[in-house]
Amino acid sequence: MWKQIRPVLLLILAFGLGCARTTAPSILSTPDAAKRLKAILVVNGTLGDKSFFDSAQRGMNQARQELGVETETIELGLDPAKYGPGLEDVAANKEYDVLIVGTFPMAEFLVKVAAKYPDKKFVIFDAAIDYEKCPNKCPNVYSILYKQNEGSYLAGLYAGLMAQKLSPDRAGRPIIGVVGGMDIPVINDFIVGYKQGAQEAGLDPERDVLVQYAGTFNDPAKGKELTKAMYRQGASIVFNVAGGTGLGILEAAAEEGRWAIGVDSDQWLMLKDQKPEVAAHILTSMLKNVDRSIYWALKLTLEGKIPWGRVETLGIAEGGVGLAKNENYQKLTPDDVKARIEEAEKAILEGRIQVNTVFP
Repeated sequence: MWKQIRPVLLLILAFGLGCARTTAPSILSTPDAAKRLKAILVVNGTLGDKSFFDSAQRGMNQARQELGVETETIELGLDPAKYGPGLEDVAANKEYDVLIVGTFPMAEFLVKVAAKYPDKKFVIFDAAIDYEKCPNKCPNVYSILYKQNEGSYLAGLYAGLMAQKLSPDRAGRPIIGVVGGMDIPVINDFIVGYKQGAQEAGLDPERDVLVQYAGTFNDPAKGKELTKAMYRQGASIVFNVAGGTGLGILEAAAEEGRWAIGVDSDQWLMLKDQKPEVAAHILTSMLKNVDRSIYWALKLTLEGKIPWGRVETLGIAEGGVGLAKNENYQKLTPDDVKARIEEAEKAILEGRIQVNTVFP
């Protein structure tokens, strides 16, 4: 089955291996190129979410430490009206070899910026630009997408199986929940995968899976409120798909003595020292490995092997998504549940399970 994985995706995420694909010549040609490559991460929000943007920052940190890349991070804040002008300002006034930006709201802004600065390189993650809308087709942009539906299928299967062992509601039905940051396609792709996984565990995806949207990725209080409401409705586990808002989801699990599933980063690992009482209630996390993909995009840039002008989509097979199988997971998860997760991962890899998606 591994021979079916596209070689370029292996280049992106297979740590420790050499790269075999060659595209355009390196944009840097001197032996000390790594020391002179400068990459800027533009965050349409703020760091500190212990999740999505913090994962992107880890990728930048790793590139700096292991590749010698000079890095800078610019946080645009929480006002969406500043995202377009902020990106334009950075592109126009900063010196860099690669500008990295993420999430769907930035895609339309990047099309304009990349076309305006054709001699500069851009990477966008968790979104893809519309290359057809770019006046010059944007051959200087590399887009990275993730199959969050695949990782969320595992999260839904896991939540459904664990809910049956932990605390079904008074009617004897196991109930689980999911809180999304906003009602947008990428979040709904998490949710359809989560529901499908829950159905495989024996739950009714419409009756037994509670769904709410916070309307924001930056309001932990709202996340806590919605999660506690789900617990009152009988949910034993709630899946966080809400960025910074999700910190409230995790706190609600600890306060109510229930359980949560983290997102993007291994949130148990992120919180186990700072907030151990919260971390203890995180069964696992659905990983979206933004950090790995940013690191490898920069590594391939240095090597002249990055496929500019195209989109790559990273799923379980490519190491782009998965479940965190950390110490807490190992301690709290029964062996039969672990076995079901392993089998589901294998079935997805072999094509025996096709995970639903909201995308074409």
